[in-house]
Amino acid sequence: MTARSRSEGPWYAHDMTAPADPHPDPWFPEVPKPPLGEWWSDEPAMETYRHMMQQLALIMTLRWYWRDRTDYFVGGNLTVYFSPTHQKSIDFRGPDFFVVQGVDGTRDRKSWVVWEEGGRYPDVIVELLSDTTKSKDRGEKKQIYAQVFRTPEYFLFDPYSFAFEGFRLEGGEYERITPDAQGRLACDQLGILFGVQDGELRMFERAGALITKPEEQVEAALDRAEQETRRAEQEHQRADAAAQEVERERRRAEDAEAELEKLREELRKIRDGYDSSK
Repeated sequence: MTARSRSEGPWYAHDMTAPADPHPDPWFPEVPKPPLGEWWSDEPAMETYRHMMQQLALIMTLRWYWRDRTDYFVGGNLTVYFSPTHQKSIDFRGPDFFVVQGVDGTRDRKSWVVWEEGGRYPDVIVELLSDTTKSKDRGEKKQIYAQVFRTPEYFLFDPYSFAFEGFRLEGGEYERITPDAQGRLACDQLGILFGVQDGELRMFERAGALITKPEEQVEAALDRAEQETRRAEQEHQRADAAAQEVERERRRAEDAEAELEKLREELRKIRDGYDSSK
């Protein structure tokens, strides 16, 4: 069978977005219409606090880095509904982190419903491994992401062992991404690098600079403000010290002038006494 292009989308995404045939072929059942109504996300909580914080760090870092953009959606632990006939498998959970580009990022979403998004699937997925999910993340999910979602890039990270690997879709199959000299993996879809630093999966610019998290930006701004405050205080102290030195010099000059005036007075008295004795 000839593989469908990503732009065409899987058979059900294509059929769900196409108009219903007014004269269906009696030999073939009618394609199910997309179900209506609200589709709420139905995901369990992240396994641990570390998993949760890693997920939030990825989401908030990208949102801050792309804060001037509105043409993407980033989500995490959010249900992806991708088939109206198999609305949600109890064995399938939404990605821990995913990004879809070329969509309206200002629209509020309760989940990601493929047939309401023009058949769009995630461009990048990151799964955070745990003892209970790693076999599925490396097996069933990886297969679904490659063959159904056709997500171009897929990454896996273990927040406890720090194991990190990435795959890029090549000819319908995932091929392992080769790390660079620093052990970082290129994410072409986002134009960045992923790498592990201090036990955390971080984002880097292609040139290698770390993409800071929002709180790091705030901390850096506070550090700069504190440095400026300390510098201003030091300048004020130096100015006070200089003013005090000027005041001491003024007093010394006044004391010297007073002493000189006393000497002049003494000299006048001596001269007056000398003149009167003549």
